Amino acid sequence: MTDRMTPPQRLVLTVAILGSFVAFLDSTIVNVALPAIARDLGGGLSTQQWTVDAYLVTLGALILVAGAVSDAFGRILVLRIGLIGFGIASLAVALAPDPLLLVIARAMQGAAGAFLVPSSLALITATMRDPVRSRAIGIWTAATTGAMIVGPLVGGLIVDYLSWRWAFVINVVPIALALWLLPRLAHRDERAPGARIDILGALMCTLGLGAAVFALIEQPSAGWTAPWIWMPGLAGILLLAGFVWRQRRVAHPILPLDLFRSRNFSAGNLATLFVYAALSLNGFVLAVYLQQGAGLSATLAGLASLPTTLLMIALSSRSGALAGRFGPRLFMAVGPIVMAVGALLLLLVGDDFDYWWQVLPAMIVFGLGLAVTVSPLTAAILGAADPARSGIASAVNNAVARVAGLLPIAALAAITGGALDLAGFHRAAIVTAVLLAIGGVVSLVGIRNPREHQISPPR
Repeated sequence: MTDRMTPPQRLVLTVAILGSFVAFLDSTIVNVALPAIARDLGGGLSTQQWTVDAYLVTLGALILVAGAVSDAFGRILVLRIGLIGFGIASLAVALAPDPLLLVIARAMQGAAGAFLVPSSLALITATMRDPVRSRAIGIWTAATTGAMIVGPLVGGLIVDYLSWRWAFVINVVPIALALWLLPRLAHRDERAPGARIDILGALMCTLGLGAAVFALIEQPSAGWTAPWIWMPGLAGILLLAGFVWRQRRVAHPILPLDLFRSRNFSAGNLATLFVYAALSLNGFVLAVYLQQGAGLSATLAGLASLPTTLLMIALSSRSGALAGRFGPRLFMAVGPIVMAVGALLLLLVGDDFDYWWQVLPAMIVFGLGLAVTVSPLTAAILGAADPARSGIASAVNNAVARVAGLLPIAALAAITGGALDLAGFHRAAIVTAVLLAIGGVVSLVGIRNPREHQISPPR
C-alpha cells in the first residue's frame, strides 16, 4: 500500500495542522515572554507559573469535553468554535493590564484551545487509513511539535523588537487562514446521534485540577500547614477522585475508562505523562534560565532551541512512516532515552556560560530523541482506539499531555530548590532526564506492536 496522500487528504492535513498550530505554538511561545511579562505586570515567579498553568488547567480539563463534543456534534463545527474562541482570548491576553486579568484571559485561551487539538487530529484519523494515516500523523506531529519548539524563537524576536503582547496577537493569522479553508473541506461532518455531554464531570475535573495546581504553586509562600493552601489541595484531590468515580458510572462519560483496557492505549498514555512532563519542565526552565541566569536576550534564548526544531521538522515525518511499517515500540522506547541523555548534557552549563559547548550538544541529542518519539507515540495511541472514537481518544491523550505539562511547572519550587539559579537549573535537568527515562522504560515494557508487525519485514 502507498503512503501518498490525495489532494483532499492534503487539504484535511493542512486544516488539521493550522487548527492545532496556534494551540501548540502559544503553549510554548509564552515561555520566552515570561520574564518580560513579570517585569511589565509584576508578581515575580508566581505570575510566571500562573501564566503557563492557567492555560494548561483549562486546556487539560476541557479537552476531554471537547473530544466528546467532537465525536457527538462533528469535528468541523468544534474546530470552528475553537478557532474563533482562541482568537478572541488571544487578543484579551494581549490587552491585559494586570496579572489577574492576564491569568483569566490565559484560562479562556486554554478553554478554546481544548476544542482545537482533538478535532484537528480526529479529522486525520476519520479520513485516512494506514500507511497514509501514519505518514499524515507524522507530518502533523512535525508541524505542531515544531510549533511548540519554534515558539521560543518567535516569542524572543517579538519580545525584543516589539512587545510581549504581540506574541499573542500573531495567533490571529493562522486562525484566519484555517477559518478560510474550513468550508472547502469535502469531509462529511459525522455526528453521533443521541450523545450527551457530562457537564458535571467537566466541572469536577476543571475545578479539581485548578485547586490542586493552586496549592502546588502557592505553597512555597506559606507552607502546607496554611489552611488556604491545604484546603484547596485536599479539595482538588477529592474532586479529581470523584471525577474518576463518576466516569465509571455516568451513561456518557467524558473520560471513557474502557479505552484503557487496550494495552497500547494505557501504556502509551502513561509514557505520555512522563515524556510531556519532561518536555514542559525543560522548555520552561531553559527559556527562563537562559535569560535570567545566563543573561541572553529573549531572541537568543529562543534561538537556543532551533537545532531541536530543525531536527523535528526533518525527521518526524519519516519516523512516523517507519513506525507505521515496523511498529512503534522500539521508537517509543529508544527516543525518550536519547532525550534523557540530551537533558543530562545540560549539566555542562556552568557559571562561565558558553552556548556552543554547553547547550548546543544537548539540543541536538534532545531533538534526535524527540523526532524519534512523538509521531510513533501519537500513532500507537490513536491506533489502539476504534476509529469511531478517534476524537475522544485524541482528547484523552492530549489531556494527559497537558496535565503532565502543568504539574512540574506547579511544583517548580520543589524541583529547583526554591530558585532558578544554576543549581536549580541543574536539578531541573536531572529531573527531566529521570522523567524521560521512565517514559522510555514504560514504552519498552508496555507497548506491543500490532500483529502485522510481529514478524520480521521482508528483506
